[in-house]
Amino acid sequence: MLDLLIRNGQVVTPQGAGTWEIAVQDGKIVAVAAPGTFGEASRVIDAAGKVVVPGGVEPHTHLAHRIQMHPDDDLHTLGPEDDSRGMAFGGTTTHVDFAFVRPDSNMQAVIEQRAARWKGNSYTDYTFHVTLAGPLPLKTFDAIPEAIQAGFPSFKVFTTDVLPPHPKRPSNRLDFGRLQYAMEKAAPRGGIMVVHAEDHDVVQFMYERFREEGRMEGANLPLVHNKVSEMLSFRRAINLAAVMDAAIYFVHTSAREGVEAVAEARGHGRPIYAETLHHYTCFSADDYRAPRGFCYHTYPSLKYPEDQAALWDGLLNDAVSTTATDEYPTTLALKLRGKTIEDVTGGNLGAEARMGIVYTEGVVKRKMSLERFVQVTSSNAAKILGLYPRKGTLAPGSDADIVLIDPSINRTLTKDDFHVSDYSPWEGWDVRGWPVTTILRGRVIVDNGRLHGDTRDGQLIPRKIDGAVLRRPAC
Repeated sequence: MLDLLIRNGQVVTPQGAGTWEIAVQDGKIVAVAAPGTFGEASRVIDAAGKVVVPGGVEPHTHLAHRIQMHPDDDLHTLGPEDDSRGMAFGGTTTHVDFAFVRPDSNMQAVIEQRAARWKGNSYTDYTFHVTLAGPLPLKTFDAIPEAIQAGFPSFKVFTTDVLPPHPKRPSNRLDFGRLQYAMEKAAPRGGIMVVHAEDHDVVQFMYERFREEGRMEGANLPLVHNKVSEMLSFRRAINLAAVMDAAIYFVHTSAREGVEAVAEARGHGRPIYAETLHHYTCFSADDYRAPRGFCYHTYPSLKYPEDQAALWDGLLNDAVSTTATDEYPTTLALKLRGKTIEDVTGGNLGAEARMGIVYTEGVVKRKMSLERFVQVTSSNAAKILGLYPRKGTLAPGSDADIVLIDPSINRTLTKDDFHVSDYSPWEGWDVRGWPVTTILRGRVIVDNGRLHGDTRDGQLIPRKIDGAVLRRPAC
């Protein structure tokens, strides 16, 4: 007898959407078949009127992470035991966080420490990018092949420090010489570079200039973390990747210039991928001046309507492959603590809302196909980062990570709709369609507003990137 059978829903598979049955046994999908194929199961879910999609893959979170905007205080973002609860309610079943390797640390030890912090503390499955942070000794890069072999094939780099220097704030920037060296170590062995791309000279000069001119208001952040900076850094990194025959996944693309650089590279057959945030597509620089406007801030900053249009065009078509959050969960008081360009708390609180917002803004308002919705919320991230086909698809052999979205839901979101902190930046947003059931490896962890999962449910998932993803723009 099957463990679980899902019937009567509009099921979105790689071959298209249809009224299929999904059969689940031992945490895996064993079949996606025509109605009436199966008889009995220990549990049957009637998904009539629902859209059935793979569990969301959130490729960019910073949980249990030291908050660098306030270096004089030992402050940290909320941990996986808090934030992954919201992910479960919002239809995300796998998230990718970061293990920061600094000049005085050991790569394997850092990964083990992060894995230990997550074990028994996550409602959802998880893995980690390895962040190469600061002026690393060259011997550090020798550990890259071992990390790839161990199932951690993605390496995050910052091409700028996003904040000005401070004695208590270590540099995250990796210079382009070391970036080239990291590509040399990673690319031939199946690794991908995960790049926060801003021009260091431009960003740091703008901090200096605005400080000298007395223009310290946080609303000026789009002029410090500006569009020229994104254009210069994206193109420089793409050119380097072409020389090194390396693949790049650009995180939180915020500007039209970034989208254009990625589209051009993909047009030349380069394995270049862009992620954006649903925050960037829905809020603009003008929102910084709202009473709680800094709720929407991350690095790079919010940009302008022309950039939002370019991001949506990329999501609807080809240039932007994934949606993420740069999840950085705090309390409202901490999020709003900073007021200047040098101390506004970065990062977003949006993983719980990601699937529902992209459904509303993409599928309902902009006629995004259901197949494309699955790509930008789940399957593309799974493919690019090496989780596919275990994650990101409704197919035989895949983990039974399944989400039911109710398209009949039509309401304005309130604080009570969220389950992580004492606020959400999405309070007051109108939605049409929202996740109502979340299944992780065959187990229902959220159903109709009730949590049935446990922090012991989440597992560390090893990854291996398909060679096609690293050779050409495969998704």
